[in-house]
Amino acid sequence: MAPRLDHAHHAASQTEFMMLDRMEITDRLDAFARAGRALEADASTRDALWAMTHAVARRYVEDVDTLPAFTTHTGREPVPPIGPGAMSIHAVRRYLEGEIFHGGASPSAPGHFAYLTGGGLFHAALGDYLAAATNAYSGMAQTGPGLVQLENAMVRWTADLVGYPDTAGGYLASGGSLAILSAIAAAREAHGLRAADYHRAVVYLTEQTNPVMDKALRVAGMAEAIIRRVAMDERHRMRPDALSQAIQADREAGLLPWMVAPTAGTTDTGAIDPIAPLSDIAREAGCWLHVDAAYGGFFLLTDEGRRRMSGIERSDSVILNPHKSLFLPWGLGILLVRETRFLLPPHDLTGACLQDAANQASLSPGELSPELSRPFRALRMWLPLALLGTDPFRAALEEKLLLARYFHQRIAEAGFEVGPAPDLSVVAFRRAPAGASAEEADRLNEAIVDRLQRDGRVFLSSTRIDGRFTIRLAVLGYRTHRAQVDLAIQLLRDAADALEPGTRAPTSAANPP
Repeated sequence: MAPRLDHAHHAASQTEFMMLDRMEITDRLDAFARAGRALEADASTRDALWAMTHAVARRYVEDVDTLPAFTTHTGREPVPPIGPGAMSIHAVRRYLEGEIFHGGASPSAPGHFAYLTGGGLFHAALGDYLAAATNAYSGMAQTGPGLVQLENAMVRWTADLVGYPDTAGGYLASGGSLAILSAIAAAREAHGLRAADYHRAVVYLTEQTNPVMDKALRVAGMAEAIIRRVAMDERHRMRPDALSQAIQADREAGLLPWMVAPTAGTTDTGAIDPIAPLSDIAREAGCWLHVDAAYGGFFLLTDEGRRRMSGIERSDSVILNPHKSLFLPWGLGILLVRETRFLLPPHDLTGACLQDAANQASLSPGELSPELSRPFRALRMWLPLALLGTDPFRAALEEKLLLARYFHQRIAEAGFEVGPAPDLSVVAFRRAPAGASAEEADRLNEAIVDRLQRDGRVFLSSTRIDGRFTIRLAVLGYRTHRAQVDLAIQLLRDAADALEPGTRAPTSAANPP
């Protein structure tokens, strides 16, 4: 048995170490090695851990179709304290199933309509397991040539989907929040902006632009940049004429029009800005065109998505999140830049400690992104695509587009106020009783959302559009089908009937669009 390794034993000073003879040093090394060997996990331990992990995952995946989409947060057990001794595998499993993967939202549940989450493909989870089990490092080609090759292949496949030329490049990020930082850095490099220019540089967005853009500008040190909110049309899309007028006015005022950032799938309404005419204006004005396609990007696999995002291939940079419209687990976004060379200066990585990794044949993610320490993300994307092909993804995306239109028509028939037909798979709607004030209508819609969240069978979220409390339904999970949409419609009707007596909407037998 190894000797007790108390604090005093660990804290031997250099002087004490020098006084030890060789035999004492050897004995201590052997004792430490025996005590630390638990980290190495022998075959029986690995089998037991794998069985526990597989059991937790299997139970969740097999039950997910019947899980509530949302469970009201209740009091939780405290996290078991970490101490010198080990917890039993049974205790760990009980805590995982009882506390960690229980309560709040179930993003993989088929009734999850609240946020833009793709559902977490199991195939991708196996890719993550292999990447972590092998401790694969994808930062530099020298130490992970196959890993970097695979990541670059996934970047190229996505660039081809967008329609970018061979000069394009990018990397797999943790999500859009990190990717937009690199897009800003590339745009800043391409336009030669310096700190003295920031207060004059203008970024053109809309009120529907995701707030990560504002945050990224601050994190990038460009909080002084001017954010111009361009007027939108009745479908909440950036108006090209308003953009042109804003750029002209800013130039006449001595400002520096710099970046135009349309969205291909806004969070609130799923709207797609008219990218083709906006790209013409940006190019004529000498602005960098960045497209936020974090949500909508992989709808390019569908004919409808490609038609609606016409012009995206003319952008200077674009972000797509596979953990949204490619149905992968959270934690994967892709940045593409039309000209890779603009990514290199802000992410240059040199130093004596990296001299062995220099002069590799292909560019590495560590040279194109802020991350040097990074997980191997490419396997979670490649494995599902390799095992399934693109046809099932295309079919699932087509289904989501049609389900959104189906919901849009049926919820209007149920007496709810809706806007134009959705561009993608998000529908914004609200109950607006005749004669009710704006405040009364807001309170009613808030009560409807609260009632559905307490029920838990479906999970919808809310937002504010034009100052009005609005309910939104996002159809994006690959497990979500017509049965769940019909359930959401019925629950919304029931909630409206219960909370708004005397306004029961007529039942419609109309066919879906």
